[in-house]
This record gives sequence, structure tokens and C-alpha cells, in this order.
Amino acid sequence: MSKSAAVSSTARYRPETRLVHSGTLRSEFGETSEGLFLTQGYVYETAELCEARFKGEDPGFIYSRYSNPTISMFERRMIELEGAEACRSTATGMAAVTTAVLAPLKAGDHVVASKQLFGSCRYVVEDLLPRYGIETTLVNGLDLDEWKKAMRPNTRTCFLESPTNPTLDVLDIPGIAEIAHAAGARLIVDNVFATPIWQSPLSLGADVVVYSATKHIDGQGRCLGGVILSTEAFIAEHLHNFMRQTGPSLSPFNAWVLLKGLETLALRVRAQTETAAKVADALATHPKISRLVYPGRADHPQAALVRKQMRAGSTLVGFEVKGGKAGAFRCLNALKLAKISNNLGDAKSLVTHPATTTHQRLTPEARAELGISDGFIRFSSGLEHADDLIDDLAAALEKV
Repeated sequence: MSKSAAVSSTARYRPETRLVHSGTLRSEFGETSEGLFLTQGYVYETAELCEARFKGEDPGFIYSRYSNPTISMFERRMIELEGAEACRSTATGMAAVTTAVLAPLKAGDHVVASKQLFGSCRYVVEDLLPRYGIETTLVNGLDLDEWKKAMRPNTRTCFLESPTNPTLDVLDIPGIAEIAHAAGARLIVDNVFATPIWQSPLSLGADVVVYSATKHIDGQGRCLGGVILSTEAFIAEHLHNFMRQTGPSLSPFNAWVLLKGLETLALRVRAQTETAAKVADALATHPKISRLVYPGRADHPQAALVRKQMRAGSTLVGFEVKGGKAGAFRCLNALKLAKISNNLGDAKSLVTHPATTTHQRLTPEARAELGISDGFIRFSSGLEHADDLIDDLAAALEKV
């Protein structure tokens, strides 16, 4: 089987159908499930064919650091789900972010990013890029005027996540895209918290979308992975050779697991979102909670924007427990069903204390600016019954 093997497009179908059928390549054995090709390299019938492959004159596979049949199926499925022209997968979500942001840039370029970022993403923007002579500016992602004022003649990239991790702020993707494009810059959007089921950043004006496939795409706590989606021109000009030479490669086994995850993505995300909404409603007036944030509620600070650019809320809920860190820890330690973890998007409900985990490297002042108090907890809804989770959280809050 070669990379050029015919793949029938499923673009005319709805997302649920694409998630099951898109990108499938079948060998001469006619397997039902996608084939798992655990191979490092490939053999060639002639030296001339080998030469043609390396020159790019023959579209077959060369080396699994560059491409692989199983990985190609996963990338094709993501292309058709997202409505993108091209895709590259990576070993982790952070490999996807770092590659998408860094690969197109050079010393002297400028990046504008939202302050409301996952801790590791903040590290890439604040610490890593400046080491290579790339200037960076962090802005309040909710303030369009700050985005406008931050633009410079050498601004090449704008970067944001929406909804944000962990406080679930929703940023104006079309508005920020317009500002970026007016300045000659591209917009990269981390769409993990919305998932491709509830938000399509490319249709909202973004140029590049990144995912940690470790989260909802796998969805069952099994493996790591990342995805970058954009135009064929962006992938070919900026990513292809960078990834080929530096090697942030997704393993074929992980690609196969992620393909299996995609088959149930829509079912899981819908069920988790319904549960998250019920949890949010149940906790909203709880006397032990001082603040609750959920994109599907009318009291969300950006509720109008949520209705405009998202198809539904999220699988995540953020809430602030009274009593600071001590109160939050009492709640976390008393939970029986929801498990303490720094992951999200799993079939099991997970809870995280961002101030001491995902955002612990930020100063207390920086966390306070983002609304990440010592009492703040991020809840990721799993596939348990909503009433059982509500009972579990209510019982844990009694310990606060």
C-alpha cells in the first residue's frame, strides 16, 4: 500500500459519519479496522524508485519519522473533520503547539499571545521564543484594543486558546483574526477545550488550529498525541521540512489508538457536555462555592460570544471553593468518583487544582490576574451518570 492509495472523500457527510469512515486506507487483505503499520522504514523494488521517493517524485512512504500509513489515515480523518486543507500530527499536544508557533518564525519576528494560556504554552511564548531572538508580547486576550495596540510591523503570529485553560474565558476569534490579518500576521488557535465538535476556528478566521489529541480525541487516558491543521501552503512552506528534520513524530501505534478514539468522539463529547452543564447548574448556587464558570450558562461573562462562535458549551467546568487552597484540597481529597489528575477530556471525570499544577510556575500575581485563585478547581466531565457526579461533588463540598 502506498501513500497515494485512493482515499474516498467523506466531506459530503456529517461529522459523526466522517469520524468513522474518513481517511481509511485498506491493504490487499481488506481489513475492517484501520491497519496498524508498526514499521520504521520501507523497502524499494529498485534504487531508482528509492531515489524518486527521496526527491518527492514518487508519493510513497520513506520513513515513519516522515510519514506512515496509519498516521496518514489519522491525519486525513482530522482534515475532513476540521475542514482543513492539510494536517500534520505530532508526538504530543505541546509538540504541536511548539512546532506550529516556532517553525515559521526567525530571529527578529514578533509574536502576540493571550495571557490566558496553559502553563506550558506560556513557557513557549515567554521563555523559549525570546531565547532565539523572537520578541513576544502578552495581552489580555479578552480586550481587542490590547491586541490592536500590541501589533508591530514585525508581528508574524498571534496565538490564543478559547475557551481558555483553566478559567474558560471565551475569546473573540473572528475579531482577533481580523486584527492579526490587518497586521499581516497569522492566527493560531488552540481548540482543545471546545473540541472540533463544538467549535471550528478555521471557519471563524483562524489560519492554524492545534490540538492535544491526548485529551478528547483519545478520550480514554491511553496515549499522547498532537495535531496541527492549516492550509497546504502553510504545512508545505513552514512545517514539512522542519518536522522532517527535527522529528516530533507521532508513533503509528498512538495514531491507531487515536483513530479508534475519533470514532466515538462526537458521542463522548456530547454526553460529557450534557453532564458538565448539569454539574454546573447544580453547583452554581452552592454555598461553599464563590464563583462558577461554564460556557453553556447564561451567566458566563462572554455568553453572547459563546452563542455566536460555539455550537455548545464545554466538557469542563471551573469553580472556586471558599477557603482558598485548604478548602480546595479538602474538596479534592474527599471526592470518590472524580479523580485528581492534570489531564482532561477522559471517560473518567477528572479534577485539577491549577494553582499547584498546570499553572504553578506562574507568580501568584500572574495567577491572580488570570482569575486562578488558590480555591479554583477545574472539573473535566467524564461518562459517569450526572447524578452520581453531582452527589460526589456535593458530598466533597461538605468537607470544606
